[in-house]
Amino acid sequence: MTVPNFTLGESIPSDTAHAVSVSLPTWRSNVGYEEGESWVIDNMTTGYPRFFVHKSIQALVQDLISRYGPSDQGKLKAIALPQAAAAKRCVDFIRQRELDVWLSVVNLQSQPGKETSIKATVSVVICRSEAFPLAKQYWQHTGDGISSRRADFCHKLLKEGSLAVVGSSIVSASNSRTSTPGEMVLPSKAAKGPRRYQRQSHPQTHSKASIDKPPSPPRDRAAAEVVDESSQFLEERFGRNLDLSLVTRAESAIKRRIAGALRHEDDVLSHTEPLPSISTNSRGIDNLRESDIYLFSCGMNAIFNAHRALLGSRGQMKSVSFGFPYVDTLKILQKFGPGCFFYGNASEADLDDLEEKLKLGEKLLGLFCEFPGNPLLTCPNLPRIRQLADTYDFAVVVDETIGTFANINVLQHSDIVVSSLTKIFSGDCNVMGGSAVLNPNSRYYSALKRALDDDVYEDNYWPEDIIFMERNSRDFASRVERINTNSEAICEVLLSSSTLKRVYYPKYVESKPNYEAVRVPGAGYGGLLSVTFKEKAQSVAFYDALATAKGPSLGTNFTLTSPYVVLAHYNELDWARGFGVDPDLVRVSVGLEQTNHLVEIFKTALTAAEKAGKETS
Repeated sequence: MTVPNFTLGESIPSDTAHAVSVSLPTWRSNVGYEEGESWVIDNMTTGYPRFFVHKSIQALVQDLISRYGPSDQGKLKAIALPQAAAAKRCVDFIRQRELDVWLSVVNLQSQPGKETSIKATVSVVICRSEAFPLAKQYWQHTGDGISSRRADFCHKLLKEGSLAVVGSSIVSASNSRTSTPGEMVLPSKAAKGPRRYQRQSHPQTHSKASIDKPPSPPRDRAAAEVVDESSQFLEERFGRNLDLSLVTRAESAIKRRIAGALRHEDDVLSHTEPLPSISTNSRGIDNLRESDIYLFSCGMNAIFNAHRALLGSRGQMKSVSFGFPYVDTLKILQKFGPGCFFYGNASEADLDDLEEKLKLGEKLLGLFCEFPGNPLLTCPNLPRIRQLADTYDFAVVVDETIGTFANINVLQHSDIVVSSLTKIFSGDCNVMGGSAVLNPNSRYYSALKRALDDDVYEDNYWPEDIIFMERNSRDFASRVERINTNSEAICEVLLSSSTLKRVYYPKYVESKPNYEAVRVPGAGYGGLLSVTFKEKAQSVAFYDALATAKGPSLGTNFTLTSPYVVLAHYNELDWARGFGVDPDLVRVSVGLEQTNHLVEIFKTALTAAEKAGKETS
């Protein structure tokens, strides 16, 4: 198998319009990215979609500012959101933190009678550059932004004159005014669009992986032409006018896969036979319905809206963030609502402390946790958490992204299960998505269902993204099996090395019994692992020598490596260290490559780490 050789700043996979990762091939390039050094930043062609504004979105936003941004407000920037309700939340978020601010909101919609059957909407929140960091916070934390495919589609309509203003408003410290399209005052000259965010994102696209011959990310032009997943796939497969009935069927297939009711790999869009009943599913809940599963534009948006649904149905109470969290989950709980208690170790001692708070009368909205956690793969004690929740009346929200429902069954202990479909469910690293599943047996089910259906849920998942997600996820179950096997083989190699300090993997962590309590019979331990070395020089040498794709994200069909703590917590390394998270940790998302190939490249990287250790001793 050819060793991937991505250049700095190149999309992963290469030549992929909507990729979800970007190449940072050396330890130094990761640090340079975080430091904003030009030799890294200037070479970034893309980035992870909630940290880096995709170039398609940048182009759309710049054009919208040019058309609708007033010329008397100085340098302007903007955030693109899917519809007016999200734009209003963004404005509210900014004004709660800065009253003396000027903002303009423009809502646009495709016009009827045109060639496409897709109703396209986009809203843009325009602000002065000094207010942009707050707008960016909202965009990053909530996942409410538009996808790059939506941006491409809307930009094309805008250029054709088929995307029209349907409402606008101007908000300032002294007034808030809403106008109709006819009252819009258009600028006489264009304003420059937003510059790249300082943090990176990871767009990538990958051909559908074969279990017999899993690919490394394509690099040459011929390969790129074969696996190109842009408009060519949609046009050849569905024609220019995408049939929305196919989108509805694709959405239904995705939901049934998430339920564990649809496991075959057939092209469900090529025929009209009924899809399997959702009542027979791997979740073990026979009263689960398709309407209990909600799809979102990304995993963080699923978490954000699960929190909104709890606030709407249960009132304003603090939550608990349990376990070392993905950064934006904690930010959502801290910044949207009354705040939260943070227990970063997910230990029994943490649960003891929480129980004492509850006994003293503390009322909670809900407890949010990952299973397993990222990057230490710690597994919370879900049965005990469920018992506490039932006794003291709070909801349990579990993020199963890393474990995946193919390996673990956490819905039985949860009121809501959320997941980032962008990761292993898709695998191809070329489309975003998220999901939330309501447990129909939850004591809060009726209230949550009403809150979501009547107020919270907005169907913002872009139709073209749905089509790609359905296609990518058909072989989800078989891919997970292969990745489970590869991950255990890599762990065995790593555990045999004397240079390592620790290997973090659910099979080997102290909280393994908690994983076993919810492991699906016969399933494995997932595709994510982390390692720490005795010396920083060994971590750096290992990362630099490891012949895999290197960049942000996880759950890809190819092995993807990252110095995760550097990228996620660069400005708070001491804080992370306080929860046992080594700043020099290397995280590996294991892919579908041949097992013996992976074993060899990890042995080679370990040899480099051993050599670095000897040189520094």
